[in-house]
Amino acid sequence: MRTPQGLDIDLMDGAFYGGDPYPAFAWLREHDPVHFDEHNGLWGVATYELVRSVSTDPDTFSNAGGSRPCVAPVPMMIDFDAPEHVRRRRLVSAGFTPRRVRELEDRVRGVCDWVIDQVCERGSCDFVSDVAAPLPLIVIGDMLGVAPEDRADVLAWSDDLLRGQGTDDPVVLETMMQAFVHYADYIRPIIEDRRRTGRQDDLVGVLVHAEIDGDRLDETSVVHETLLILIGGDETTRHVISGGMAELQRHPEQRAQLLSSPVGVPRAVEEMLRWVTPIQTMARTATRDVELAGRQIEAGQEVVLLYPSANRDEAVFERADRFDVTRDPNPHVAFGFGPHFCLGNQLARLELKVMFEQLLARLPDLRVVEGAPLPRRQASFVTGIETMPVVFSPTERVGAAAP
Repeated sequence: MRTPQGLDIDLMDGAFYGGDPYPAFAWLREHDPVHFDEHNGLWGVATYELVRSVSTDPDTFSNAGGSRPCVAPVPMMIDFDAPEHVRRRRLVSAGFTPRRVRELEDRVRGVCDWVIDQVCERGSCDFVSDVAAPLPLIVIGDMLGVAPEDRADVLAWSDDLLRGQGTDDPVVLETMMQAFVHYADYIRPIIEDRRRTGRQDDLVGVLVHAEIDGDRLDETSVVHETLLILIGGDETTRHVISGGMAELQRHPEQRAQLLSSPVGVPRAVEEMLRWVTPIQTMARTATRDVELAGRQIEAGQEVVLLYPSANRDEAVFERADRFDVTRDPNPHVAFGFGPHFCLGNQLARLELKVMFEQLLARLPDLRVVEGAPLPRRQASFVTGIETMPVVFSPTERVGAAAP
């Protein structure tokens, strides 16, 4: 639809999310917070309270119809309701306990230093591909048993799978299907190895051998759950690193504040998560006819949770349209709400905190090349900056071990 201000709103259009959707979101929050997208035949909820309400009522708004709008469900926990969702989540959560995440900090810091070592002597790089992308891929790849020499392939498959979300382009869809086949062919031997050897020192081994009430996941389920972990842990963190650094460039006074007082980095990370909100949408399906904020939703209709709109809701965030690394409290919804709250949230926070600590310490004058365009991924699911050329004063390597 087109608003009276001439703003186009298409909840399935990647260009809508990859451009500047925030004026349209502001209009929706004020005038049409439960919006029916006639073109796509689905609803969108735009305010913080409505996103929370739908997210925390799985009896009325189900995940079992698929977590992606207009996309059929797949056999992974994000597309299940209780009790199956609870069972799978308990199995996967064994790999994301607070203790496991805390134990990763030294490893993550070493990876960050190795990543920076690859570019620090050059004085320039593409921040997205050279800095932001390697860290989450290496960390998640390690957790999934991905060999270092295979990381580039896994990253390419992850990218291709995301590009196929919410598109009807036959070429993109074919590439997405091929990426899934390649990933499945790659991960199945790892699953078989963990089953045969009894190894449980990575997430694949944990998923293969974990039991709850005598149940274990079959091979197909492990393939899909590991793929969910890969996409959820790779793309999203990458975009927050890139988007967060871009905002620090636009606000040099806030960057200077963090340089002088790195203790503020964890709070800054929360603001980066709110501001970037890499996951744009999730879907729920109404299980019954229900009225929501005065609008009548019919059973079987899909409801899209507009996370970036919720994270700019003026009713919750003071000066919501201002980036502020000192914002406190900051109850953002970058990790969702309710039973499907992101399992990997603490790992993502750790990676973001450590990477910005190391970047500020080692490349303190890093800046985006003046006038450089920052193209964003055109997607209705996960979006973020695709390339970002930066320059900085060359510095010496610290000699971090290759991960």
